[in-house]
Amino acid sequence: MSSVTYVEPAESEPEIALIGGDVTEGVVRVGNTVRRPVGFNAPLVHALLRHLEAVGFAGAPRFLGIDAAGREVLTFITGEVAGRPRPAWIADEARLASVGRLVRAYDDAVAGFVLPAGVRPASGLVEQPDMPPAPPYPAELVGHMDFTPDNIVFQDGKAAALIDFDLAKPASRVDEVYNAMLHWAPLGDPVDAAPLLQDVDVPRRCRILADAYEMPDTDRSRLVEVAVLRSRRAWFSMKQIAEEQGGGWARMWQEGIGDQIKRREAWLERNGAAIETALTAP
Repeated sequence: MSSVTYVEPAESEPEIALIGGDVTEGVVRVGNTVRRPVGFNAPLVHALLRHLEAVGFAGAPRFLGIDAAGREVLTFITGEVAGRPRPAWIADEARLASVGRLVRAYDDAVAGFVLPAGVRPASGLVEQPDMPPAPPYPAELVGHMDFTPDNIVFQDGKAAALIDFDLAKPASRVDEVYNAMLHWAPLGDPVDAAPLLQDVDVPRRCRILADAYEMPDTDRSRLVEVAVLRSRRAWFSMKQIAEEQGGGWARMWQEGIGDQIKRREAWLERNGAAIETALTAP
């Protein structure tokens, strides 16, 4: 946990609950700040947010310290997020392109980030004998890796900021783009998509994200491979996290996220060729 203590302003403000996401509970707004429980990955997240502030990246909250209740204090970013039920604009392609640009801006801003001495990513998965292999591509940066509609703040119809860095970890740029496509294309069986995203042209939306990110040809050719391998491992990782951490993770598992992951894997097997064609076409 960070040793920085947040000094409250003289005039107190009421706590307003902020609802969204699947896992973190107890997030509130207090004036121009957000208070949230200190997460399992806090040392890395705090160092990462300080780096983003130092390099002038405007698309992330600033870490202000720990309050008297032991909660993280972050700056509140004004705007709108796609909560539940998803808003009518969730399928808008202009907004989709802005997501790709924001992810690229973040990845460029964090490319020079070096973990301070003693700070390490939260312990990862315990590799199980029957767990499928990870993609064979090395990490290039500390990725956000959680680009859900709940975690992107829009301003004036454009993706402007990222929130909730709890899952930040070393990743490749292909991992980052895959994660954005997972939630925004979206990659998976349409039965599991939000109603307004069930009939969209997924390969086209993947191309829009890749173009907005300015994804190089080599990474485009790896995207489907990474998507399939990550999906195969996701069933194991979600089960393990649900068993170890409980809470929202356990609830998601009980509600059938494991079955959804299996449907996504099968869907990718059927549609991967169409996605790769869309990504690599001239």
